[in-house]
Amino acid sequence: MIELIDAARCTGCNICVAVCPTRVFDAAPAASGTHAVGLPAIARQADCQTCFMCELYCPVDALYVAPQTVPLATLAEAQADVSPTQPAAPLWGSYRRAVGWDVRDGSTARLDQSYHLLGAALR
Repeated sequence: MIELIDAARCTGCNICVAVCPTRVFDAAPAASGTHAVGLPAIARQADCQTCFMCELYCPVDALYVAPQTVPLATLAEAQADVSPTQPAAPLWGSYRRAVGWDVRDGSTARLDQSYHLLGAALR
């Protein structure tokens, strides 16, 4: 279930809003023109199906989707959810790294059909 949006990382691009199949987010409000100000809002958290699409497509790793379905209350609780074999592993973008979409490691995103299907919506 979607748990957190990191305000320090989020650029307000609204890609998470575009890719969410259950419309969990409300878009970040637009200022003049098309540039957003602020953050997208987790408006319908209970509708989250834990598909990880928002975390996968976030270009700046600003989202954390917890694998469990019971909402977490704090960032500290989310940090405690890290695997005991990798206690120092960062949570932000962990799903994207796990499936090979991390740009730092040579992304395989372009090999994924969903990347091409949603690509037009993200531009």
